[in-house]
Amino acid sequence: MKLSVIIVSYKVPYFVEQCINSVRRATKNMDCEIFVVDNHSADGTVDYLRQCFGNSIILIDSNHNLGFARANNMAIRQAKGDYVLLLNPDTFVGEDAIKQAVCFMDEHPKAGGVGVMMHNSNGTIAPESRRALPTPWVSFLKMLGLSRRYYMSHLSWDHAERIDVMSGAFCLLRHSILKEIGLLDEDFFMYGEDIDLSYRILKGGYENWYVPARIVHYKGESTQKSSFRYVHVFYQAMLIFFRKHYGHLTLLVTLPIKAAIYLRAFMALVPMQYWRMRRALGFYDKNDNWPMYVFVGSSEMHQACRALAQRKALTARYADVDEKVVPAKKQCVVYDTEIFSFEEIISRASADGLSLIGTFSTKTNILITPHEVLK
Repeated sequence: MKLSVIIVSYKVPYFVEQCINSVRRATKNMDCEIFVVDNHSADGTVDYLRQCFGNSIILIDSNHNLGFARANNMAIRQAKGDYVLLLNPDTFVGEDAIKQAVCFMDEHPKAGGVGVMMHNSNGTIAPESRRALPTPWVSFLKMLGLSRRYYMSHLSWDHAERIDVMSGAFCLLRHSILKEIGLLDEDFFMYGEDIDLSYRILKGGYENWYVPARIVHYKGESTQKSSFRYVHVFYQAMLIFFRKHYGHLTLLVTLPIKAAIYLRAFMALVPMQYWRMRRALGFYDKNDNWPMYVFVGSSEMHQACRALAQRKALTARYADVDEKVVPAKKQCVVYDTEIFSFEEIISRASADGLSLIGTFSTKTNILITPHEVLK
């Protein structure tokens, strides 16, 4: 078998469904198996996915929240593919993305892993698509807000480039190398395991690459980034990585790094608590305004979305397939996935760069945006 795709899910059934649909389009002529490991969502996700996909996917239904690393490892141990693709549930891939990444791996036997061009929810390119190793110096600069070196900003976006660290949101790995260097480190519950794995690939004598294949990553729909738990898990992962790979260094080096990590965690918590308090007290925030929805697609899509907009009190307008929508902030452009390919959606969104990306399927009548799902 050529490829095993692994998606770890937690309480995002409709995002997972869309992700799987995009993968099926992208692997239409490829020998591929799709795993979904559900981390005890307890919200009907498993039953919904069984109803949608039946036996066409391999569904692992955990009785506990195992975390990202352990859940992926469960599927990797069952995977039969020459390559293993770790893919976040809150992504969708362009129709050419997976083929482009796999072909690159075929042509570069020293490549242990490949990452891709990730687009944010407004179409802009996510800088974390490629990263440098967080050495003590690079980490310290990053903690101070000087991130150009960390994000390898000197590299071209249009050509394949050697990088240090791939993102776990889309991480194509050579299965044989995973057997050689080991699977994801389960000390990382969530976050940091992609950095650790990328580093171990390099230490094993292999290469990590970026290729300009395109996906959209909604970033965090499978986690609550406004929660105290997120801050704890994220910065704890940074400390785990630092202790594992740089704990042998002198205190003169390690203390400033650890202090910077704790300072950044504190700085993340303070504004979070402030906005929670404002909302709890009932203060109005102008940024809470609902966006203008622009539905772009077929007449069938327009009809379904008019009914949805009326039920949900959405401010909306309707555009034909060929209409050029003017980019704007506080606007969500919703594309008909039965008319547009995912590659076309990414192309249009990247040319926009302001409006949020939404999708709607006339088969499911579900509207997916970066912040909510409506049906």
